[in-house]
Amino acid sequence: MLGRRFTYSWMVLGLVALAAVGVRAQVPTVEQMKSRIASTTLRDRPKLCIQIAQRQMAEADRLYVAAEDEKAGAALTDVVTYTELARDYSIQSHKYQKQAEIAVREMTRKLNELTHTLSQEEQVPVRDAIKRLEKVRDDLLASMFTKGVK
Repeated sequence: MLGRRFTYSWMVLGLVALAAVGVRAQVPTVEQMKSRIASTTLRDRPKLCIQIAQRQMAEADRLYVAAEDEKAGAALTDVVTYTELARDYSIQSHKYQKQAEIAVREMTRKLNELTHTLSQEEQVPVRDAIKRLEKVRDDLLASMFTKGVK
């Protein structure tokens, strides 16, 4: 009886480990996500671009904390680029506008928090990114709430 429990426990543990590896293998890299944009339908592109921007936002935050400013700047550039693409695709397709606006607002908040941990020199590109994200957000809001003709 003890032998069966022991074997069963190892079998369950093995399945859990395989499932964990399978989940990890299914998470695409940022580069894989970038390469999928061109082959994705117009209505799905805003979501994919926001996902890329969010992943790069987390990476930029991590790199700034690790004092790797050059790499963080590259990730920050991706954040801005892909939020702007998400805005453009979202406005074109009239899809994912609200979710994109919420995601951009959250990224802007995180960048504002990040500026408090950086030196004056390091803040310059982050503040520029904040301005550009605010413009993206304004554009999304304007497209969602257009004034009707009276």
